[in-house]
Amino acid sequence: MHFPILPIIITLAGSALAAPYLPKRQNPCFVTGSEALPDEVSTQATNLASVITCDNSKTTIDGVPDVSSGGVTFSSINFAESGQSPLAFALDKFATTSPLANNNLDTFQNELNVYLATEAGIRSTGGNLAIKVPKFFLQFQMARIQQAQGAVSDIPGQTVDHQLEKVLKNAAGEDQALLDQVNELAVDLN
Repeated sequence: MHFPILPIIITLAGSALAAPYLPKRQNPCFVTGSEALPDEVSTQATNLASVITCDNSKTTIDGVPDVSSGGVTFSSINFAESGQSPLAFALDKFATTSPLANNNLDTFQNELNVYLATEAGIRSTGGNLAIKVPKFFLQFQMARIQQAQGAVSDIPGQTVDHQLEKVLKNAAGEDQALLDQVNELAVDLN
């Protein structure tokens, strides 16, 4: 039994040419490494890609480009350059004013955006995750402001209490006086 080879080759070649071209997925400009990102971080990185710009002429932690969102650059609020512990820096730099409801959520959101983007970049290089302390502190502060403004989240992961737990868990090695300050902020929602 013989099969005509030429028609088979033409058929296979035609099928291959008709297959759709799927370009390689482009990573956001701040994801510079090749380490796989956890699903939540990957989703955040994809969502941030449209609001983050990268300055590839300037790098921050682990070679991640300096990122900006809404006029806020990571290099201007880089905890690693402060000489303070991550939590001490966060308490100083991301402090709120009184009344709590009058704080500008957009500013905190832009600060959080550059921290989330830089964290994704660090994770993509397999780098140090000390950035999680100020990142979670920013999320904690935003939850406090939102609650003070009457926008209490019904999403369990977005509540003040949940964010407090995240800060305390990730800052477990920090000075107790700093942890006490965070606990005090959790009940100061005015």
